[in-house]
Amino acid sequence: MARYGCIVLLFIAGCIAVITKLSITTLIEANAWNERARRELQETVPIPPERGNILASNGNILACNQTLYDIRFDLRHPKLNKLDRLQWRMLDSLADSLDTYFPRHESMREERDPKSEHSWRTLFRSQLSLKAKDRRRPVRIARKSPIEDFERIKSWPFLNSLKGKSPLYHDEHVVRVYPFGDMARLSIGRVYEHEETREVHGYAGLEMALDSLLYGKPGRAKKVAMNSGLSNWIDVPAQRGYDILTTIDIDIQDIVEEELLTMCDSVNAEWGTAIIMEVATGEIKAISNVEFDEKTGQYVEAMNRAVQAFEPGSVMKPISLMMAFEDGIVHSVNDQVDCRPFQGTADHAGGGMKTMKQVIETSSNPGIARVIFRKYSQQPEKFRERLESMGFFEPMHSGIGGETTPRVPKLLPVDPVTGNRRSMEGRHLDLARQAYGYNTEIPPLYTLSYYNAIANKGRYVRPHLVRALRSETGRDSVLPVTYIRDPLCSEATAQKVKECLYEVVWGKHGTARRLQDDRITVCGKTGTAYPYDYKVLKSYDKSKRRYAFAGFFPYEAPKYSCMVLITANAGATSAARASGTVLLNVALKLYARGMLNNNESFPEQQSDQSPHLYGSTGNAARSVASSLGLRNAKQIHTAPGSGGKGTVPDVTGMDAAAAVRILEKSGMNVAHIRGAGFVTEQTPAAGTKLKKGDKAYITLSWKAKGQKES
Repeated sequence: MARYGCIVLLFIAGCIAVITKLSITTLIEANAWNERARRELQETVPIPPERGNILASNGNILACNQTLYDIRFDLRHPKLNKLDRLQWRMLDSLADSLDTYFPRHESMREERDPKSEHSWRTLFRSQLSLKAKDRRRPVRIARKSPIEDFERIKSWPFLNSLKGKSPLYHDEHVVRVYPFGDMARLSIGRVYEHEETREVHGYAGLEMALDSLLYGKPGRAKKVAMNSGLSNWIDVPAQRGYDILTTIDIDIQDIVEEELLTMCDSVNAEWGTAIIMEVATGEIKAISNVEFDEKTGQYVEAMNRAVQAFEPGSVMKPISLMMAFEDGIVHSVNDQVDCRPFQGTADHAGGGMKTMKQVIETSSNPGIARVIFRKYSQQPEKFRERLESMGFFEPMHSGIGGETTPRVPKLLPVDPVTGNRRSMEGRHLDLARQAYGYNTEIPPLYTLSYYNAIANKGRYVRPHLVRALRSETGRDSVLPVTYIRDPLCSEATAQKVKECLYEVVWGKHGTARRLQDDRITVCGKTGTAYPYDYKVLKSYDKSKRRYAFAGFFPYEAPKYSCMVLITANAGATSAARASGTVLLNVALKLYARGMLNNNESFPEQQSDQSPHLYGSTGNAARSVASSLGLRNAKQIHTAPGSGGKGTVPDVTGMDAAAAVRILEKSGMNVAHIRGAGFVTEQTPAAGTKLKKGDKAYITLSWKAKGQKES
C-alpha cells in the first residue's frame, strides 16, 4: 500500500504541475504567446520568380533557365548501418559505376578536400567501417547535373534494393544557360546571383538593360498552422519574367562574327566592333566585339565598343554634308568648293575646286570644312546646336548595356571650363575638325543610325535590340518602330548624300574603290583616326589607328546598313582594306544566301558524300564558293555523320543550333557548349556507343583544330 500510495502521490503532483503550467500559459503568459503566434503567422517568405528567356528574331533561345541538381549521398543514413554480404557486393558495384560515370577526383577538386579517398569504393569501405556519428557529412556525387543523372543512379541495384527512404538525394539549382555560347555575348549579357538575397540579376547587355522585365515579380508565402506544425502557404504567386524577343538574326550574327574575327586576325588588330541594322525598321540584326587577349594569344569577346564614344574620323563628313544640303548651304552634288589646304587641314588628294561628290569621294578635309564655314564661321557654337536640333545627343535606349551619347565640345568665345577667352582662329580650327570628324567623340551606333537614315530616304528610325515582349501566358507585346526625328532630312537631301557615298566606292578616285563587286553594290564612307591615350601619353597615340567604314547595301534598294571599326597598328592596313572588306564580305554572304531580296538560289544536289556549305550541297556548294572567291571556305555538315544506329552522331563542323538539335534528338543531353563558331571537338567522340541520357560536351571555334584559318 505504501508503494501504491507513492505512485498516487506522484500522479497527483504531476497533475498539479500540468494544471499550474497550463494556467500560467493560458492566463498569465497568454498575451506573450499570442503575440509570438501572431508574429509567426504574419511572417512572409519571398518566392523568387522564374527569369524570362531571351530569344533571337526567329525564336531560337539565346538565354534561358535550366534546372540542375547537386546529387549527394548520405553516409550517416540508418540503412547503411547493417549491410549483409549481398548488399556489400552491390555497394561495391555502385562504387565502380560511380567511378566510371562520376569520378571521385572531380568531387575532390570541387570540394577542395585533399584527404578524400581516390575512389568511391575506398570511400564507402572506409567510411562505413566507422560508427554513424563518426562518418563524414553527405558527399557530393555530381554537381549541377540534369535530373536524368539522378534517376539513373537511383535505379542502380544497390539503391534499388533499399526500401523506403534512400541515402541518395539532390539539391536543386536554377542556372542561366546560353545555347549559342559566346555568340553576341555582350549584347545578350550575363547574370549574377546576389550573395545575400540569392536573387539573379543581369550585369551586362540585355540581361542588365531589361532586368526589370526579365526578372519578373517575386511572390509571397505566409506561415499557416497545420496539424504537423507551421508550413508555408503561397499568398501571392510569383510572376514569371517576360520573354524578350530580340532582333538578332542568328545567321547574320554568325556571318558578322566570323568576318570580323577573320579580319582582326589577319591585320593583327587590337580590337574590332561591327554592327548591322535593318534599314527600314532600325532592328539591330547583329553586333560583334572582339579583342586580342595577350594572356591566351586569342581573340575573345570584348567590351561592347559599338556604344562607346570615339573620334569618328572622316565618316563624319557625310553627316556634315547632309546638314549643308538641308540648310541650303549647298544645293547640288555638283556645287563646287575650294579645297586648298589651310592652317591645320590637309587634302591628301590634292587641292583645287571640287564638287560635293568629289569632296566625299576623295575625303577632302578642307573641302568639307569650307562648306561648313559658309554658315558657321561667325558663330562656330551654332554647329553643335544644329546637331542637337537633329537629336544627335538624345539617348538611343537601344537595349544595349553601357550605351553612351556623343560628345561634341561647345565652341564658345569663352572656354566654359577654364574661363579663358578663345581666339576666333582657334575656334575656326576646332569647327573644321568637328566637320570632318575630329574634336568629337561619337559611338559607332550613332554614326550608323545617321547613315541608316540616309539609306532610309531621310527617315530616322531608332536602333533597337528588342522586338517584342512575351508574358508567361504567351501573349506578345510587339514594340512599334519609333523615330527620334521623322524625317531627319528631306528625301531629296538623303538622295544627294547617297549619290556622294556611291562615289566613294564606285568613283575613279574613291577611297574605297577596292570594294567594287559586280554582284552587290555597296556604298559608304571610310574614316581613320588616331586613338587618344588618356593614361600614359595624354595625347594622340600615333603608333595606332582606328579604321572605320560606315555604309549600306544594296545601293539601289538598301536593306541593311553596317558600320565596322577596327583598331590596329598605324600603317598595317587601311579603312577600306580592313573595315570596308568586312562589310563587303558580309554583304556577299547575305547575297549568296538570298537574304537581300535577290532571286539567287542554289538547289541542293542529292549526294550524301558531298561537303555542305551554309546549307547548300555538292556541286552547288562549290559553285557558291567559286563565285565568291572562297577558296578556303569553311565546310560544315547539316546531317549527322555515319556511324550506324546506336552510336554517337558526328556533329563536327556544325553550328551550335544544329549540333544541339541532332545530339538531343539522338537521346543525349548537351551539358556544356564552349566557344563560338563551328563544332571542332565533341565528347563522347562520334561513332562511340550511344547511351540514352549521356551528357555531351561540344567546343566551338572559328578555326579548325590545330590549323590557322586563311
